[in-house]
Amino acid sequence: MELPLAIVLTGVGATAVTDAWALLRRRWLQVPFPDYAMVGRWIGHFPQGRFRHSRMADAAPVRNENLLGWCAHYAIGIGFAGLLALGWGATWFSAPTWPPALLLGVLTVAAPFFVMQPGMGAGMAASRTPHPARARLNSLVMHAVFGLGLYASAMLLAAIAR
Repeated sequence: MELPLAIVLTGVGATAVTDAWALLRRRWLQVPFPDYAMVGRWIGHFPQGRFRHSRMADAAPVRNENLLGWCAHYAIGIGFAGLLALGWGATWFSAPTWPPALLLGVLTVAAPFFVMQPGMGAGMAASRTPHPARARLNSLVMHAVFGLGLYASAMLLAAIAR
C-alpha cells in the first residue's frame, strides 16, 4: 500500500476508535461527548485573526461549525498518523508495533493542552475548567486510546495488504 494512503487510512481508523471510545465513555461514565462544533467555531474565527477566546461557547457561531469541527478532528488524526512516518519511517506501516503508536498517541495530548484548550478559553491543560485534573485525565486517556487506534488500524491495513 502506498504510504500516503496508509497514513490517511490509519489516521481515520484511529480517530474513529477515539470516537467509539468517547461513545462508550459517555454511556458508561456519563462523560459528555466532545463538542466538535466548538472546535469548528474556534477554527472558523482564524480568518479574522482571532485565535484566543475567553469562553468558546460565548464566541459568535460560524457557518457550518459542526462540519468544520468534525473535518478538523479527522484531519488532525490523519496529520498525527503522518508523524508515525516521520518518526519511525514508512516501514512501520507494513509491520506496525504498538510502542511507537502508543507513545505518539500520548505525546499528542500536548496539542489540546497547550494549543486548543488555551485558545478556546479552557486554560493551559484545562486549568480554567471546573475539574482540571479530571479533564486532563480524560484527555490523556483519549489520546492513549488514539495511539492504540493507530496501532490497531495499521495492523488491520497491513493484514489486508498481505
